[in-house]
Amino acid sequence: MWAVPESLSTLGRRLATELRGGPAADIVERCLTNTWTTSMSWGTSPSYGSEVFVKTGDIPAMWLRDSTAQVRPYLAVATDPEVGDVLAAVSRRQIRCVLLDPYANAFNDGPTGAHGEPADQPTPGDWVWERKYELDSLCAPLQLAYAIRRATGREDHLDEAFHRAAWTIVRLWRAEQSHAHSPYRFIRPTGPFAGDSLPLNGHGSAAGWTGMTWSGFRPSDDACAHGYLIPANALASASLHGLAELAAAVLDDTELAHECWRLADEIDAGILAHAVVEVDGTAVLAYEVDGLGASLLCDDANLPSLLSLPLSGWCTPDDPLYRATRRFALSEANPSYFSGSYASGIGSPHTPDRHIWPLAIATAGLTGDTDEAARALETLASTTAGTGLMHESFHVDAPGRFTRDWFGWANAMFCELALELCGDGVRQLFPVHPRALPGGSGAGSGPA
Repeated sequence: MWAVPESLSTLGRRLATELRGGPAADIVERCLTNTWTTSMSWGTSPSYGSEVFVKTGDIPAMWLRDSTAQVRPYLAVATDPEVGDVLAAVSRRQIRCVLLDPYANAFNDGPTGAHGEPADQPTPGDWVWERKYELDSLCAPLQLAYAIRRATGREDHLDEAFHRAAWTIVRLWRAEQSHAHSPYRFIRPTGPFAGDSLPLNGHGSAAGWTGMTWSGFRPSDDACAHGYLIPANALASASLHGLAELAAAVLDDTELAHECWRLADEIDAGILAHAVVEVDGTAVLAYEVDGLGASLLCDDANLPSLLSLPLSGWCTPDDPLYRATRRFALSEANPSYFSGSYASGIGSPHTPDRHIWPLAIATAGLTGDTDEAARALETLASTTAGTGLMHESFHVDAPGRFTRDWFGWANAMFCELALELCGDGVRQLFPVHPRALPGGSGAGSGPA
């Protein structure tokens, strides 16, 4: 178990003091230090230097997406050299993972050969826990690397390996604009999750050209019904703008910066041309489209989601298209929305019926006004079933019926909501799309 840095302990105590009078005060310190004390381990590599492996909780693997989310609250005290060093070491491990296999979503702490499902085809490499290609997974290391620089001013993690990984990501996203030519396949022939196999012999359902980039799986690790996952594409666009800034200011690579801007513009154009649909006469964003006319109207609890678009940096909370999409997502028109005697919110096909996710409750608070944020925090603190930690999901009429008693991502989201309410939020450290800036008019912040 790692000792908690004094800066992090002080932050936890201050949050608890500021939240006095509510149930959140009793658990915020525990949630804040959970990942630090239970989920991280040091390692070293001749090629990458000091690294930190972050397991997701009760699953002994490191997800690129989850590991970024799990350490986001620590950015609030990243100027503490001890915390900053850990964040940079997490970033270095993420970059090594991307270079090992950019199509993989979850990794082992070394070449152990452990796999979530041993029969997956093609067989993942020894470092890979699971090889589900999720577009948002590749956004995560770009997001964290950018935020570390914003929080601390340090650039030692933006090294040659990061530069190679950045090009790897951009080239893969370019290639997956035309998924018909992709080498990627995923087949899970046996086990309780055999339904995760992609159709057409693992290649995925047909998709037309849109300018967006394809994803095989959602951030829930469930297979996409259609190839273009809109929240993930929006996050990719914002991440590309952040990477363009790093390419120009740190990497001295104007070619990479221009390629990022061009690709972000194409993704944005694809979203607006193919994903805006009407529901009862109102324009909203679909969750997935295939570029051939099919669309999926829903939202999922896992981030990035349609609900989380302002957190992704793609738009402002008062953007009219977002407001309409938000109303849809937080209504019974969304098949994953549930309301009960204890709480209401968004769930996922990934979990049982009428189970909602703390991730989505926190997201609703973070994208709403101050009153909504306070209500969300109180709901989360009151539905832990006495455990004092967040779960993956819980039943809206019985919080004691929950999935996963140890889920680092949800604990971190609870803390991020508490930080926001107490004036110490970290969202401003992450890349922001030009449309979300004052006076922003849409895509294209860089030279053509």
